[in-house]
Amino acid sequence: MQIETVFAGFGGQGVMLAGRVLAEVGMKLGKEVVWLPSYGPEMRGGTANCVVIIADEPIASPIIAHPRDTVVMNRPSLEKFCPAQKPGGYAIVNSSLINIRPDRDDIRVVEVPANEVAIEAGSGKAANMVMLGAYVGVTGIVPVEAVIEQIKEEFQAKAKLIPLNITCVERGYDIGRAAAGYCV
Repeated sequence: MQIETVFAGFGGQGVMLAGRVLAEVGMKLGKEVVWLPSYGPEMRGGTANCVVIIADEPIASPIIAHPRDTVVMNRPSLEKFCPAQKPGGYAIVNSSLINIRPDRDDIRVVEVPANEVAIEAGSGKAANMVMLGAYVGVTGIVPVEAVIEQIKEEFQAKAKLIPLNITCVERGYDIGRAAAGYCV
């Protein structure tokens, strides 16, 4: 098994962190992993994306032209990455900021109101964790418990942020699990 995912959005939306958390979990589970970040000209407000590959076998190349899945935080990312997806993949779409659907009927789309969920949990800045949770929920790529443990480690220096981020992952996971029945 090899699953390729692109996490994409504007710089500052936390797509690198979400992808890195998933990659770290994959490594701790003994999987072969690639995390390949890519930034636009600006760090905040410009484009940002990262490729995460998790596999059971060695990974031949970190460059993926056609990922199976996308997790997109904004419309430009949807327009750039969803058309390149492999048929049958998942597009996790931040419906808080994206008011269109991918123009494809061969991928499974999960709309997640990530910003609203994160704001309700305590901070809109945690929308990336809602999206990560939704992706894990719909795909089952890694156990959500492992993601929660990684969040605790990731935020140990800012311990006050741990409960918020865990709540956002859990709420996103619930959205993903609920959507899984419709998408599979």
